Amino acid sequence: MNASVESIGSPGQPWGDGEKAQWRSRQRKQRSYTEEVVGKIDALRDRFDIEQYGELDYAADGRFPLYAIRSRNWDDKLPTALVTGGVHGYETSGVQGALQFVDRHAADYAGRANLLIAPCVSPWAYERIQRWDPLALDPNRNFTADSPAPESAALIGLVAPLKDKLLMHIDLHETTDSDESEFRPALAARDGKPFVPGTIPDGFYLVDDSGNRQPDFQRAMIEAVAKVTHIAPADPDGTIIGSPVVAHGVIEYDCKGLGLCAGVTNARFVTTTEVYPDSPRATPQQCNDAQVAAVTSGLDYALAHQP
Repeated sequence: MNASVESIGSPGQPWGDGEKAQWRSRQRKQRSYTEEVVGKIDALRDRFDIEQYGELDYAADGRFPLYAIRSRNWDDKLPTALVTGGVHGYETSGVQGALQFVDRHAADYAGRANLLIAPCVSPWAYERIQRWDPLALDPNRNFTADSPAPESAALIGLVAPLKDKLLMHIDLHETTDSDESEFRPALAARDGKPFVPGTIPDGFYLVDDSGNRQPDFQRAMIEAVAKVTHIAPADPDGTIIGSPVVAHGVIEYDCKGLGLCAGVTNARFVTTTEVYPDSPRATPQQCNDAQVAAVTSGLDYALAHQP
């Protein structure tokens, strides 16, 4: 088990408040949300509407304003799409890919769609390159009513007026080597369960919503991303991260049942992207580009097939 968690608590016993506080005390700021994210959002203010939809107050760790980017000249008669990134703060291309999409491509959809982008849902975790928030909660399992995760609750509040009006929602993620070396061992320790080793897929893949399957939508994105980076093959047992592969580069989760960000609305077209930044075959820029390719191709498909 990873050294950062193996000495916390007792094996086989779930963590209490004391163990969670001990874990939090070991997390160190490694990069700047203000410089790497807020600065880029501020640079978009002359072209897009910027909304502060909340603020996280984490005491000695500071305050973190939460920002969303909206299309200028919002028109309720147009279809609306939601892009979210940084639900897991350590997944860098989810954040930077969302910002790159806005900077380079969002204006192309003016007059065709309203866009709402929340590029960094979990800024504390972004700075600490962490999966959890300071409460040792995974925001991407807490998009539920009365969510205990402030990051999740804030986004739920932001999108609530659009919950039944969205055409599309793409949630941008990464699967990293640290999932296996750090974050899954930490999860097992926190919950008092044994750690069962798994595998990390080498390449990009998508997670469809098992309660709202859209296979053609997923295929359009896979085809577009394949021009940018490689698509993850299935493991020998026909799975990716333990889930059956239902199409090339596609698995399924019950997004609403698991409290995932992708289930936070009733959008017709929904997906979760998963980029693999640790591959020797992919650069950080390729990972950002893959996220952008997924967003643009997904949005193009959704607009062409809207009801």
